[in-house]
Amino acid sequence: MMDALCLAIDQRRVNWIIDADIQNFFGAVSQEWLLRFLEYRIGDKRILGLIQKWLRAGILEDGVVTVDDRGTGQGSVISPLLGNIYLHYVLDLWANRWRQRDATGEMIIVRYADDVIVGFEREDDARRFLDAMRARLEEFTLSLHPDKTRLIEFGRLAATNRKKRGLGKPETFAFLGFTFICGESRRGQFQLQRKTRGDRMRKKLQDIKVELRGRMHWPISEQGKWLRQIVGGHFAYFAVPTNIRALTAFRYQVIGLWQRWLRRRSQKDNATWARIVKLADDYLPKPRNHHPWPSVRFAVKHPR
Repeated sequence: MMDALCLAIDQRRVNWIIDADIQNFFGAVSQEWLLRFLEYRIGDKRILGLIQKWLRAGILEDGVVTVDDRGTGQGSVISPLLGNIYLHYVLDLWANRWRQRDATGEMIIVRYADDVIVGFEREDDARRFLDAMRARLEEFTLSLHPDKTRLIEFGRLAATNRKKRGLGKPETFAFLGFTFICGESRRGQFQLQRKTRGDRMRKKLQDIKVELRGRMHWPISEQGKWLRQIVGGHFAYFAVPTNIRALTAFRYQVIGLWQRWLRRRSQKDNATWARIVKLADDYLPKPRNHHPWPSVRFAVKHPR
């Protein structure tokens, strides 16, 4: 999905991006509309009854159960599925119809759960779609966050067009843990760049810091194996082209946290930087790309 977005921005005529944020989505879903959507596809009344009971189970807080006619029970295992069904009818089908009937230029849309990115060739289309989407969501008890929803100039020609108008670099937007940037390749050509979101990296490092505290007296080999899994898992998702600096910075910060807690194990401080770097080389994976360029991934063809 993220590769599809990258390829569309890189190869399609995308000049404007709507970074849409649906306010309190899982808590604002209309259960009445949701059940109507489910009845359209599910004929088994028993399944519908179970889902209805799930929705009306309520929330236990401070010993009091509260039941609401909105929301899918954020945090429950079925919420993402119900949320996708809701937005399929409320947004996906409607947006595809709007693209066919009302768009005057190219338009792309990528959605993951309630994270929505819409790209346009023409600014007028983007502004009309944003107004129409806001009205469409309100019909189904949803609303766009007034501060987090943005229309930005972004794409292959954004930097050049803004420079002609005396403006600065194009704004960035975030999607699925990455910050998307209008950058340049070494040859000076447009290059869509992705890097790990700063807040996501800080949150991950804070979690590692807390966990290392509880594992401070573990054998060094056990700590190293645990950190190898954590760093390897982080790299498995974030190791995309153009993100090598963020991966290197993440690994460097993890090494620093490891050294700090090793030094606190005893008064004899023998956790020198040279020693901790040697341990890191033995246990921690080094940053490298785990994923191909989006154009390469989508260029794969079946032998037939």
